[in-house]
Amino acid sequence: MNAVKHDVLIIGSGAAGLTAALALAETKKVLVLAKGSLTGGSTAWAQGGIAAVLDAGDTFENHIRDTMVAGAGLNRRETVEFVIENAPQSIQRLVELGVPFNSEGEDLHLTREGGHSHRRIVHVNDATGWAVQSALLKAAEANPNITMLPGRSCIDLITGRNAERFSGGGRVWGAYALNEATGEVEKHVAKATVLAAGGAGRCYLFSTAPRGATGDGIAMAWRAGCRVSNMEMMQFHPTCLYNLEVKNFLITEAVRGEGGHLLHPETGHRFMADYDPERMELAPRDVVARAIDDQIKRDGLDYVHLDISHQPPEFVREHFPTIYDKLMGLGIDMTKQPIPVVPAQHYTCGGVLVGLDARTDLPGLWAAGECTESGLHGANRLASNSLLECFVFGEAAAKDILGNWDALDTPPAIKEWDATRVSDSDEQVVIKQNWTEIRRFMWNYVGIVRTTKRLERAANRIRMLQDEVEDYYGSFVVTTDLIELRNLLKAAELIVTSALRRHESRGLHYTLDYPATLDEARDTVLVP
Repeated sequence: MNAVKHDVLIIGSGAAGLTAALALAETKKVLVLAKGSLTGGSTAWAQGGIAAVLDAGDTFENHIRDTMVAGAGLNRRETVEFVIENAPQSIQRLVELGVPFNSEGEDLHLTREGGHSHRRIVHVNDATGWAVQSALLKAAEANPNITMLPGRSCIDLITGRNAERFSGGGRVWGAYALNEATGEVEKHVAKATVLAAGGAGRCYLFSTAPRGATGDGIAMAWRAGCRVSNMEMMQFHPTCLYNLEVKNFLITEAVRGEGGHLLHPETGHRFMADYDPERMELAPRDVVARAIDDQIKRDGLDYVHLDISHQPPEFVREHFPTIYDKLMGLGIDMTKQPIPVVPAQHYTCGGVLVGLDARTDLPGLWAAGECTESGLHGANRLASNSLLECFVFGEAAAKDILGNWDALDTPPAIKEWDATRVSDSDEQVVIKQNWTEIRRFMWNYVGIVRTTKRLERAANRIRMLQDEVEDYYGSFVVTTDLIELRNLLKAAELIVTSALRRHESRGLHYTLDYPATLDEARDTVLVP
């Protein structure tokens, strides 16, 4: 594959990447790279659904207001309007691709989730992401202009520094990627590159994110010269299954949306009344996650209860078949008993700074989805706005690339990856040790509730690990684990640096040292 050049390179095979690929492939040759399998990203894991104004009693303004309220005013209004106004046509394109959304007669069935003032979530039972991923993959595999290569771990973006004749550092020409099967590093060169590599959830010990969510796209873009924004805004989903055998199984927001109660496991008290008496369990995720965290820490609990057993059994089984089957396999009948839940890292609201055209700071590089900070989510993502952002910005990236195609330069000759100075490692334990250490101190010091002292402790540990990881990276042959460790550490550094710069509590960033919210909402923008 080293010699093959495609028109456009897309890094990531989830909703954002495949949406861009399908739009571009009408006229361009597109190469999609995926770390691990083509279905290994976060899209396939999404249970809830996609938010769009489709009900006669709902309006764009309602959805915009709900998004801005959840985002604690840090959202960019023009981005929120852009995404929400494009939502219905994104849903229509998915219907045309064959996504079997739940329906009631001629109309799509709409559910409601926390933070939404109306029913506006289209869904495929409680496995929407898998249905969307399957439909997009089927369409991409049938398109002769799209080549998909799984098993490629991207190492770094190719820029002018990698040209055989140095052409300046800023322009992006593709990426170097490790072929996980052969161990060789390939160069994939293209006129335009779209980064759709997902979030950085695996920085944390407890996360609902898939194994590969190690901040690769954010770290690569940062090293190449892109600004990142609002990395302190890490969303913790309130309700992850607490089970010592099964890690990171999400209990969708819709369980609360359809009437689930959060209860103290020992007293049975419905405690959300003490934190947000008006919205109760339907408060935004940051409010609910902090409430659960407070209950657990205050009373030394391992978990709290989420109970929907007061609803008719057939209603529960019909609405949540995936969750019902999973829990029954673990001996929990959610139609008769409560579900033990804890908060877990769920979504990276910050990322690579992009405009409405999905452009980054670097010529030749566009980005979409969870690796970006577009201005949609602000200080806290509203439920079911994430897949929506992928579709709208995947389309936006493709539209901008196609509209400016003739102005894009032809790539120069690019150097091969140089592996002559490295050897095979005899100390793989270093990677496992550092990986575990990062995830543990990020959970303990940079979690749901923060303090300056805790953040400084995390920053000190990051500094200690950086020299060790860079020395290891410079000495040994790259592996997927090493690539991920390097990116994980960089993402952790960006999160902690951003958190230390925000001297207020807003949305997902809650610090005991600055509990008040400032009058003006300002982004935390880091410049390489």
